[in-house]
Amino acid sequence: MATAKSLQPRIISSFLGDNSVRSSQPLRHLFRFDLGRRHVSMQLSRTFSGLTNLLFNRRNVDEVIDGKRKRLKPGNVSPRRPVPAHITKPPYVESFKAPGISSGLEIHDKKGIESMRASGRLAARVREYAGTLVKPGITTDEIDEAVHNMIIENGAYPSPLGYGGFPKSVCTSVNECICHGIPDSRPLEDGDIINIDVTVYLNGYHGDTSATFFCGNVDDKAKKLVEVTKESLDKAISICGPGVEYKKIGKIIHDHADKYKYGVVRQFVGHGVGRVFHADPVVLHFRNNEAGRMVLNQTFTIEPMLTIGSKNPVMWDDNWTVVTEDASLSAQFEHTILITKDGAEILTSC
Repeated sequence: MATAKSLQPRIISSFLGDNSVRSSQPLRHLFRFDLGRRHVSMQLSRTFSGLTNLLFNRRNVDEVIDGKRKRLKPGNVSPRRPVPAHITKPPYVESFKAPGISSGLEIHDKKGIESMRASGRLAARVREYAGTLVKPGITTDEIDEAVHNMIIENGAYPSPLGYGGFPKSVCTSVNECICHGIPDSRPLEDGDIINIDVTVYLNGYHGDTSATFFCGNVDDKAKKLVEVTKESLDKAISICGPGVEYKKIGKIIHDHADKYKYGVVRQFVGHGVGRVFHADPVVLHFRNNEAGRMVLNQTFTIEPMLTIGSKNPVMWDDNWTVVTEDASLSAQFEHTILITKDGAEILTSC
């Protein structure tokens, strides 16, 4: 069994590769680090993910965690929502091809910066609106419908919809779901936490953001996890600026998580964002020694995922939903930032 440290150089090079080429692998497969054993890997087949689902998620689906909540299980997924013909769609939607990671940084001129600000503002507004809908009894599918409609009404396209086959317009990750939860028929319950991950494509530019919200009366243990996760993102953004090494992001997040003995998920990363949904750089949220420095006028996301228990992910057989191995809670926050001469501007704040 290879360790993460021994695997990182090979996997990082497969992310970045030769700057003159574009990867043909689906992003949802590329954006993982293989920690070995039965966890999420670089080339996770549908058969293998079905096995992990059987082993970890269909077994004891009504098991009560911490004497309070039931283990998360899939609900029914409604049909894909339509998008009006006049809405400009990202190229991956029209091509019907699985997207790859785009090599090269997202660096913008004055016009591009204003476009990024516009898409970021809309994404933030949608995120905050979605958060107001969180209450016991509402389904994540109803949140998806509201998000979808708001994005469309503002002349934008919901970037996740059709991305590599993703069937919905937003990601909704409840309790032990680390990321990429598919909205479905499950009603939220009192005491749940839910991450809502919004990306909009407006006038040719993506704005990407997420936040974790409380549903009803949430216990102090969950509240603290969410609070510390948000703090780790804020601390990471505070050290960003031209010439700063990307690896400092991972160190400050990991250091803060360690103070509270939280796990830091390694398999899913921040990324360049702008004219394409996912681009260089790959932003690691844990301590690392990878090379690279921030550049003036570039945009990328930082999106730490912290866990109370195991940081090891298991994927459901929908090939998207990723949960903690032990069903412990996970929280995430994300912003798109712009590197400025004075540091970093958060593009996805309200």
